[in-house]
Amino acid sequence: MKIPMGTTILVLNIPLFILATYRLGKFFLLKSFIGTLSLSIFIDIFDKIQPLTNDRFLACIYGGIVIGLGTALLLKANSSTGGSDLLSYIAKSYKPTLRASNIIIVIDIIIVLLNMIFFKEIEVGLYSAIAIYLNGKIIDIIFEGIYFTKLLIIISQKNEQISAEIGNKIQRGTTGIFGKGMYTGKDELILMCAASRGDIAKIKTIAKRIDPACFIIIANAREVVGKGFKEI
Repeated sequence: MKIPMGTTILVLNIPLFILATYRLGKFFLLKSFIGTLSLSIFIDIFDKIQPLTNDRFLACIYGGIVIGLGTALLLKANSSTGGSDLLSYIAKSYKPTLRASNIIIVIDIIIVLLNMIFFKEIEVGLYSAIAIYLNGKIIDIIFEGIYFTKLLIIISQKNEQISAEIGNKIQRGTTGIFGKGMYTGKDELILMCAASRGDIAKIKTIAKRIDPACFIIIANAREVVGKGFKEI
């Protein structure tokens, strides 16, 4: 007798529900049960529908993106559909500093590796890695945003002019940090400026126009919180 996939998922989550009740409370259990039940029902429904594509690569890409979106929305609502996302909540209850996406990725990788070892499904495991990676990236984007910021460090003898021009033309603040050039032995004023990707070319143009000999370092800043950027 073939047992429906959705029913199998629901049964396998029972031990996790018990542990979640102890660690996270009955209200979280209720929301997670609704999420898991909904997932199980829709898996059984879609299992009977002709797929949009039989190409595994396309299925991994679009499936990973859709699953990532759904998982991120559930995590934002402080709920889960059981499985790895429920385990991520349980793990975070012991260590709150852990990132949900990292926990989910690690758990899914372990599951896929076990499948490859015991069932010799090497190709399935390799395809699954694509979906797992996209799943984690989408969760990170939903939680942390897509507004990647750049950090500029400018070393020049005309930092005051450069700073004033950046403030007037681009409305970005700069911070002066005192340092010492170890090669020259001279004290230097170093400008530090956080800016959006669209401002980078303008700032470089300003700095090079005022001081063609200036030294500019541009680095990625994963997140900037404060006036002019992301507000908490």
